[in-house]
Amino acid sequence: MIRKKILLIGDFAVGKTSLIRRYVDNAFDDNYLTTIGVKISKKNVAVEDDSVELLIWDIEGATVEKRIPTNYFKGASGAIFVCDMNRTETVEALSEHIESFLEVNPKGKYKVAYNKADLYTASQSEPVEVMAGGYLTSAKDGRNVETIFSELAKEMSA
Repeated sequence: MIRKKILLIGDFAVGKTSLIRRYVDNAFDDNYLTTIGVKISKKNVAVEDDSVELLIWDIEGATVEKRIPTNYFKGASGAIFVCDMNRTETVEALSEHIESFLEVNPKGKYKVAYNKADLYTASQSEPVEVMAGGYLTSAKDGRNVETIFSELAKEMSA
C-alpha cells in the first residue's frame, strides 16, 4: 500500500475540518470547533490499480497574527487550499498559503477548494474569481468534496 500525506491549509473557520469529515465519514456538523495544532485522519482509496492510504492533515487555521508553521508541510505529497468564498480575505490569502507550501514542497500537487458554496450568492457578495484547478465545494451538501480529494490523489500517484 502506498501512503500519501495531504494537507488542508487555509485561514481559520473556512471549513477545513468539515471538508475532511464529509470526505472521510460522510458527515457534517454545523457546530464550529477550532482545530488546535493538527489532527490526522486516514482514508484508503483506489487509484488506478493501486491502493493508496491518504494521511489527511487538518492543520489549524491561519490568522493575520499567526501563520501556519511550515514544519507541518514537510513530507507532504499534496495539499488542498481552502477558502470561504463568502469571506474575500480568505480568498486573497490563498496565494500566500500556496507559495509557502511550494517553498517547502516544490513538486507538491495541489487543488483549491472555494468552500461554503452552498451559502454563496453572487448578488450578496462580490463575485469570486475561481483560479484554475479550483473547485466550488460545500461540506454541508457534499458538492465536489469527493472529486477534489480523488483528483488530487490521482495527481499525486501519477
